[in-house]
Amino acid sequence: MPALIISLLALLLVLWLLGQPYLTERKRKQLRTQPFPAAWRDILQQRVPYVHALPADLQLQLKQQIQVFVAEKTFIGCDGLEITDEMRVTIAAQACLLILNRPADCYPNLRQILVYPGSFVVDRAHTDGIGVAHHARQVLSGESWSEGQVVLSWDDTLEGAAIPDDGQNVVIHEFAHQLDQETGEANGAPVLARRAHYKRWSQVLGAEFRLLQRRTALGVDTLFSDYGATDPAEFFAVISEVFFEQPQRMVTEHPALYRELALFYRLDPLSW
Repeated sequence: MPALIISLLALLLVLWLLGQPYLTERKRKQLRTQPFPAAWRDILQQRVPYVHALPADLQLQLKQQIQVFVAEKTFIGCDGLEITDEMRVTIAAQACLLILNRPADCYPNLRQILVYPGSFVVDRAHTDGIGVAHHARQVLSGESWSEGQVVLSWDDTLEGAAIPDDGQNVVIHEFAHQLDQETGEANGAPVLARRAHYKRWSQVLGAEFRLLQRRTALGVDTLFSDYGATDPAEFFAVISEVFFEQPQRMVTEHPALYRELALFYRLDPLSW
């Protein structure tokens, strides 16, 4: 009898696991078919001006993604900040821009978005080349963790949304990291549509990353933030900001890089 019970429980577990994707997609379909709240439209109008530049089909798709994102992800206020729909929708709108036209889940590894009123301080520890441990404090506007969390400054989130063409957007930056972290630690090599794409991705982004490092070392002004020269993960996040916010300059100055990001994101911001 105990063996039979264990077998039945195992069968129920398997059936539940098999049924979860179906149930999740069914719930998402219901969310997408619901009318987009009028109050949320007002938030987009006031806080996220780039939405109105999108073609009508992408605007509709974005609103549907926002509804799923807000329903599935937990927002937590930090340092006394009270989370509002304005925060949820403003953050979701920018995060979901990165997953338009993509059949994948809505940031499947992401569980929580922690929001601070402004920039926040984190303690960092690292060991140098001779084995000496160092501790430092950093002031950040955003951070992405592979454990399923994104941390954002609300002030910087608002600024990034309000100025859609300066190539700086903390939400785009951190959620690009989330895409990069879908297979583990961020390394500048997110999941691509086809295996054959990885070779060209590595060649193009590798060459552009090394170019940015050389120019940064020489103090030469570039389209991309010097922070992108830190490592390949930061480079991917930085160029993602520019791809969405300054596509004309990017395609003019770095056409091969623009093509790679257009293929990855399945979008062409030049057409908006």
